[in-house]
Amino acid sequence: MKGVDKPFREPKLALNRIYTRTGDRGQTSLVGGQRVQKDALRIECYGTVDELNAHLGAARVSAESDSRLGGLATTLKRVQHELFNLGSILATMPEDVHPQQPHVTQTEIETLEQEIDRANEDLPALRSFVLPGGSRISAELHVARTVCRRAERLVVRLAREEQVPSEAVFYLNRLSDALFVWSRWANHRLGAPETLWSPNEAASAKRESV
Repeated sequence: MKGVDKPFREPKLALNRIYTRTGDRGQTSLVGGQRVQKDALRIECYGTVDELNAHLGAARVSAESDSRLGGLATTLKRVQHELFNLGSILATMPEDVHPQQPHVTQTEIETLEQEIDRANEDLPALRSFVLPGGSRISAELHVARTVCRRAERLVVRLAREEQVPSEAVFYLNRLSDALFVWSRWANHRLGAPETLWSPNEAASAKRESV
């Protein structure tokens, strides 16, 4: 999966009936039809990617509501599509992968790297870690970042047990970095203050100084 020679195939779905009762015994189906437990590690992986997608949806709504955030909403929408592509490949056993099945590629990874570099150019250098906050969208992007890191950890675990495309881990790693930079960039564009971690703001440190 080093590149894409042809377009991905479009999904062929008919979601007319939402409940099927087939999962009532704690199992679900992979793309290839295999029945697995709902708490299997592969399910945890693409379930967490789905959770991340939902958080990005909330952040995209926030981005759409403020023109100062430029094209961030468009970028987040693209990432949501990419996360569905990632979920598609994680939901498929290696032997069942279709040549044109949606997945993340080196192009998506390089695009994130370029976007990180562009956004970071406008930001002051950091002298400490950043506390989530400053603006609602920045906090939402931080929540997404932490879920992305959890998804990355799960995919790394899965890769120790089963075959997983290396691009899956690379993509999640870059995306978590991008979400961090975008959270700072959003505060910068909105003029929201950035709170840096200060160990002596802890209750114990303040009590000792009295």
